[in-house]
Amino acid sequence: MLLAVVASRLIARAVRLPVPLIQIALGCGVFYSGLTSVALDPDVFFLLLLPPLLFLDGWRIPKDDLRRDAPTVVTLALGLVVFTVLGIGLLIHWLIPAVPLPVAFALAAVISPTDPIAVSAIAGQTPLPLRMRRILEGEALFNDASGLVCMRFAVAAALTGSFGLSQALLDFLWVASGGLGVGFAVTWLVTRARSSSPSVLVGDDGGAQILASVLIPFGVYLLAEALHCSGILAAVAAGITMGHSPHAHWQAVTRIRRTAVWDTLQLLANGSVFVLLGEQIPSILAGAGETVRITGHHNPWWLGVYVLGIVIALAALRFAWVWASMKVAYLGMQSLVQTSHGQRWRVVAAMSVAGVRGAVTLAGVLTLPLALSDGTPFPGRDLAIFLAAGVILMSLLVATVLLPRALRGVVLPETSRVAEEEQARAWAAEAAIGAIERAQLARLLPTSTSAGVDAGVYAAAASRLIALYRQQIDMDPCKAGAADRRHAADAIDSQLRLVGLRAERDEILLRAHDHRISDATQARMVREIDLQEARYSGAQAG
Repeated sequence: MLLAVVASRLIARAVRLPVPLIQIALGCGVFYSGLTSVALDPDVFFLLLLPPLLFLDGWRIPKDDLRRDAPTVVTLALGLVVFTVLGIGLLIHWLIPAVPLPVAFALAAVISPTDPIAVSAIAGQTPLPLRMRRILEGEALFNDASGLVCMRFAVAAALTGSFGLSQALLDFLWVASGGLGVGFAVTWLVTRARSSSPSVLVGDDGGAQILASVLIPFGVYLLAEALHCSGILAAVAAGITMGHSPHAHWQAVTRIRRTAVWDTLQLLANGSVFVLLGEQIPSILAGAGETVRITGHHNPWWLGVYVLGIVIALAALRFAWVWASMKVAYLGMQSLVQTSHGQRWRVVAAMSVAGVRGAVTLAGVLTLPLALSDGTPFPGRDLAIFLAAGVILMSLLVATVLLPRALRGVVLPETSRVAEEEQARAWAAEAAIGAIERAQLARLLPTSTSAGVDAGVYAAAASRLIALYRQQIDMDPCKAGAADRRHAADAIDSQLRLVGLRAERDEILLRAHDHRISDATQARMVREIDLQEARYSGAQAG
């Protein structure tokens, strides 16, 4: 599976296809190769792969963007899910009368939420407008819980033959609020304990701190599920809380390592989700001949017709919801594009086809029970699994083909944050000057006169640093062209520093190869140069 994840990245450089589709194809290849076969256990899937991915998405999503578009995200993650469950459930029952209405609603519930992993993957391949991307990511973070809760109620109705609206609403409130509360409370307590007392929990061990951050999503997920709350929402809330928590107690090197660890985990889990999904497809297709008989037909192609009809209906319901929301100016989507009528329609169309489904849908539909309360087989279970898998593949293909075309020609207003960045630089420089002046007066730096350093050398070093910070403050962002000059100067400075750093590293490696410096010295110096190169490479890219 890991080999397929790595290979998918290499293949994606040669072909212009989304990485998830390549990973699904490789998963099918793993199945047909006969080398291995992995059964998709929904409980294991939800525990091992979803919490870290949702936690990381919640951690990294810009919180100001999430607050700004909170009404939009809520309407999509809750209102649209319920609207889709009702519409698609009735459609499935009408298309396939052999599927009981509660089972149709259960299937509609599991395919109604968009998949956060698939949305991020598609967004990474298509240059979405930034605000649209944030809205889609926020929606995908929260709508899994509402979809799975709706599925739980539909399954309960299928098993018992009854449905209570008031009890369902109370259960939903507990599942949602309990999950959010668990995620927030546990993460807040952990981060609070660590920041208030550095010796608590893991001390100054950077590796243990990183491991603790990896354990948080699993802990909150298990605790929330034990309390019969939403473990998915608990992981999301934990990530958002982590993003709000102060990280000043983290050392710089630890933060760099933490980012590398989480990037690797994200690559691993994201890829494994789609490879695992691809590995399930052949066995699902193998049962198509038997599954189609449930619908009253004998040709398996009818299943493709049903999948296509469901995907079109999903896009149509989503289109209607987004269009109606824009019409009443509730989504505030008008600020995404210029005010031309055609471009607004393109944004609505893009939002409609961007609602892709992923492995969460397949894992959810696999949790359908095998039998009813009286022991008879659960009606239409195999058909529901097949239709869910087909919707996943079709939604990915539709988004891949149509999303770039829907966004073609859409001109977006640029939101410049140059002035904000320059003001932040000035504030930081003023704080640094104050700290250097206080240290100079108190002589608290390690290279003070107490260490045998002449006072003049100390004062000269402090003066040089203060002059650099004064220059940063004097670059007034309000003056015409000041920001442009600063960025041009920074770009030149970064280029020259990178040239020098690479020459330094080449020389150190050459001297180590000739055994003129020790391996330990080489490792330490190369590490320092690598950190500086990463800094200036990032500045140059920005």
